[in-house]
Amino acid sequence: MTTDIQEQAPDENKIILERRAKLALLREQGIAFPNDFRPQHKAADLHLAHGTKTREELEELNIEVVLAGRMMLKREAGKKAAFATLQDASGARADGRIQIYVTLDKTGVAAMEALHHYDLGDILGVTGTLFKTKTDELTIKATGLRLITKSLRPLPDKFHGLADQETKYRQRYVDLIMSEETRRTFKARTAALSSIRRFMEKNEFMEVETPMLHAIPGGATAKPFITHHNALDMQMFLRIAPELYLKRLIVGGFDRVFEVNRSFRNEGVSQRHNPEFTMMEFYAAYVDYQWLMDFTEAVIRQAVIDAHGTAKLTYGGRELDLSVPFHRLTIVAAINKFAPHYTNAQLHDIEFLKTELQTFGVKPFPGAGVGALQLALFEETAEAQLWEPTYIIDYPVEVSPLARASDTEPGITERFELFMVGREIANGFSELNDAEDQSARFLAQVANKDAGDEEAMYYDADYIRALEYGMPPAGGCGIGIDRLMMIITDSPNIRDVILFPHLRREE
Repeated sequence: MTTDIQEQAPDENKIILERRAKLALLREQGIAFPNDFRPQHKAADLHLAHGTKTREELEELNIEVVLAGRMMLKREAGKKAAFATLQDASGARADGRIQIYVTLDKTGVAAMEALHHYDLGDILGVTGTLFKTKTDELTIKATGLRLITKSLRPLPDKFHGLADQETKYRQRYVDLIMSEETRRTFKARTAALSSIRRFMEKNEFMEVETPMLHAIPGGATAKPFITHHNALDMQMFLRIAPELYLKRLIVGGFDRVFEVNRSFRNEGVSQRHNPEFTMMEFYAAYVDYQWLMDFTEAVIRQAVIDAHGTAKLTYGGRELDLSVPFHRLTIVAAINKFAPHYTNAQLHDIEFLKTELQTFGVKPFPGAGVGALQLALFEETAEAQLWEPTYIIDYPVEVSPLARASDTEPGITERFELFMVGREIANGFSELNDAEDQSARFLAQVANKDAGDEEAMYYDADYIRALEYGMPPAGGCGIGIDRLMMIITDSPNIRDVILFPHLRREE
């Protein structure tokens, strides 16, 4: 007889009641939820170390094992023996499941009887020796078996897991139990973040932490979340970016700093946007945006290799090669490439651009100049077509309030955004270190905010004061970790790479 995860078919409430009754008996016996079992082995390590050994070699070696895991399968083999499959956290290295073999003569009558009452999802501790079955499956011949944690809720059907995507996001703990793919995704995320930290430290960047509660939101053009500090009786904002604090550290004398940060933007939710997200933002003194592009490319390429094994990816069934140098295009050049029917005169005609944007349903901000209108047209005609890694460079001043202006091109800043698979991955620029110019840019942003632009920046007097002490020429960049992980793991939705994404309140 085979008992598997399809046991959820009966009424779930009845199953939970039956399991609670079993737990009650364990409590009466004083053996519920023990905490004295110490596993010494992992399933994947056992498969890697001993999976190729023959039955004869394993018998001769008599390898003793102490392992704990969640029971995912149970199969009775007559009255005197049973098989079960345990799953632990080691699946990224090899198979994270291993079979156990429980018998009357080796494990004992009490263990056999207890196993009969154990349910799928229970966490068990097993001691025993390794052997291989007639089908050459690596198995633990149990000499001891204990229930470590009683599972009160039935697991989903093993063949379908959590079928509803929203339930997978809400109950990520169940998704992780059932889906090896989900576990691989988040182990890859950890590998990528570890790679980034190693790369930054290798290049003499110091990891720092800056505030998440800001008196003035800054460092990006975005709508913030607003909260209230009771003790100080003041309005505060969840940070939209750590930029201005990191640059204060450059003023203070730290030449290279970075932060893996959580930031918050009170804007739309979509397959590419989550209100709470992760960036890696870094700043270096005495560099410009050309250096930044080379460095950002190197950071990302190494993270992809360390998390995925190679710089060549497949996303949505289409190849993406990060092993070759990233492309570089200006905004106008990108429009010319993907929408070649526009003439140069049209792309520099404010009235034409305004009229053309209306055909895309875009209503430009009333004071938008040529540069901002070109950017809006780029977003409608070219952005989604930037599949291969491409830097879009030389953004207009009016949409880049923190970037250094070009010394040779009026109205242009030394700024870039990195795109791949049709979405923005990173944003960086040579930093504006002229306090008077920065003050004027802030004032222009305040004017835009007064005119109704909710995403325009506030005037940050303390940041201006910091610049007045003198900041060396510098460059800085922010890399969107969530979007990068979508690409590395071939995930179509940003919620797939965030362990606990934001969702509407459960009804």
